[in-house]
Amino acid sequence: MNKNLALISGVLFAVVAVVGWLVLSPRDDARTSADGQDPSSIPQGAPIVQVQLPDSFSPEAQMGKRGFEAKCVDCHGENGAGRNGIAPPLVHKIYEPSHHGDASFLLAAQNGVRSHHWNFGNMPPVDGVTRADVIAITTYVRELQRANGIN
Repeated sequence: MNKNLALISGVLFAVVAVVGWLVLSPRDDARTSADGQDPSSIPQGAPIVQVQLPDSFSPEAQMGKRGFEAKCVDCHGENGAGRNGIAPPLVHKIYEPSHHGDASFLLAAQNGVRSHHWNFGNMPPVDGVTRADVIAITTYVRELQRANGIN
């Protein structure tokens, strides 16, 4: 009986893992830019997506924009558009709140994160950012996302 239960558990785990990989695989979303362009045709370091700016930012997002420009822009590009071959765009449906909640931004900045949606390599921790900095930066990114139809 225990062998059967172990076998069923193992098969169930494998099925869940494969389905999860298929559902979360970046093949369709992350390997094309917002306009459907193949990233291999985008020059190294160039923006990956086009970002529409909102008419205005909240005061917290304005602070977050300054923090983003100081700590994030070198990798994630101006307005979170990503930089081909360097880092992914944050204005992308992969980072919508229902998939990557605000806490994921805080954890990534504090601890770094292993590459799991993109082929840019691992993100190291970001030195010199506080929890308040990341909250403001996340507010800025969320307002950019909403302006681009990512809710």
